[in-house]
Amino acid sequence: MRRIDPFHALAAVCTLLVVGFIVFPLVEMIRQPTAANLKASLADADVRRAIWLSVSTSGAAAVIAFVFGTPFAYLLARRDFKGKRLVESVVDLPIMIPHPVIGIAILSLAGRQHWIGRLAADLGVRVMGSVTGIVIVLTFVGLPFYINTVKNGIEAIPLRLENVSRSLGASSFGTFWRVVFPLAWRSVLVGMILCTARAVSEFGAVVIVAYHPMTAPVMIYERFTAYGLRHSQPVAVWLIFVCLGLFLLLRWINPAGRRRT
Repeated sequence: MRRIDPFHALAAVCTLLVVGFIVFPLVEMIRQPTAANLKASLADADVRRAIWLSVSTSGAAAVIAFVFGTPFAYLLARRDFKGKRLVESVVDLPIMIPHPVIGIAILSLAGRQHWIGRLAADLGVRVMGSVTGIVIVLTFVGLPFYINTVKNGIEAIPLRLENVSRSLGASSFGTFWRVVFPLAWRSVLVGMILCTARAVSEFGAVVIVAYHPMTAPVMIYERFTAYGLRHSQPVAVWLIFVCLGLFLLLRWINPAGRRRT
């Protein structure tokens, strides 16, 4: 009879406990609303509007992260400079600080008391209670996931390929778009999906900057406080399906990473 390794047995038990801890509450929440409740929830124009607002603003945040975060991620991946660790810590800061603090910080800049707020008002840009404010918040919380993912992807590309390109006369910009980006495109897509998935779930900062128009997490909170579980669960289930779809897309795009794991 084969002897069971105590450590492997402990690992198996811990695995079951962790998976159960994550899966059981979600399965129960998905199971409790009836199909009729889910259908009625999706038929509600306000629910569809809230889910679409969450997805569209999160997608906009991912596009902004792509435009501004890609060159930044390249710099972090390829250059060593004084204060680099401090910069990397600043990038990760939105992950760690309480998200209501993010909302308060953004509003402190957007108010009339600050020159940025006055400039935005003069340009007709409204942050509080607007889609613009939601996109700003979601970009803030999603950027670290995009930058870190793309940075790791670029670091995995051999530097000698860039050196060969430059030795053949290509510019830095040309080398990036013809050599680095085609090899890092998978990391870029994964980073955008992670940014979108993180942004879709944001509540704490959004509820301070823009309670209205309602994103899906804010609507779930509003319906729970006003009507209880029965009216908030169906919306929560649809949001879980959206997040699950994003992560299925992530696993489909990045199967190599899953095999390495």
